[in-house]
Amino acid sequence: MRLTEKTLKSKNVYPGKVCNLFVDEIELPDGKTSFREYIKHSGGAAILLINEGKVLLVKQFRYAYGKEIFEIPAGKLEIGEDPMQAAIRELKEETGYVATKVKKLCTAYPTPGYTNEILHVYFAEEFRKGEQKLDNGEFLNVVYLDINEVLCLIEQGKICDAKTIIAILKYLNSIK
Repeated sequence: MRLTEKTLKSKNVYPGKVCNLFVDEIELPDGKTSFREYIKHSGGAAILLINEGKVLLVKQFRYAYGKEIFEIPAGKLEIGEDPMQAAIRELKEETGYVATKVKKLCTAYPTPGYTNEILHVYFAEEFRKGEQKLDNGEFLNVVYLDINEVLCLIEQGKICDAKTIIAILKYLNSIK
């Protein structure tokens, strides 16, 4: 059975700074029509850095969840930006670390049900300390946690950020 859906009409109902909300009329595989609401997003890049068994995390308030959460450094891709360069940029801005050798861990679709966002996840193999330069309006704390503590926090549901969980699991799988 054919599973693809054909776009008949597309309307950008909310053009935002971070994303755009679209409502599309589509043709289903059985020929009937329906609608799809989805968010177009430029994508993101994230980077895992582990120094002497300690995972470098940032802790920041996330408005949508109404609480502070632990995450690996990450950010939105600028239009046309290379994902690896974005990951390196975000690491430097958020933590001050400069990645000098980077390896790709994976590409992930964080929420395929309603967005086209693609997340590129990297590992900083080599790095040096530099100077943190947060964006205007960005507030976060840099935290170093033992990798076993990070695993416990994931198991306890205290680290719920998908990109962080993916990065840790991909990293641990790569060193087996």
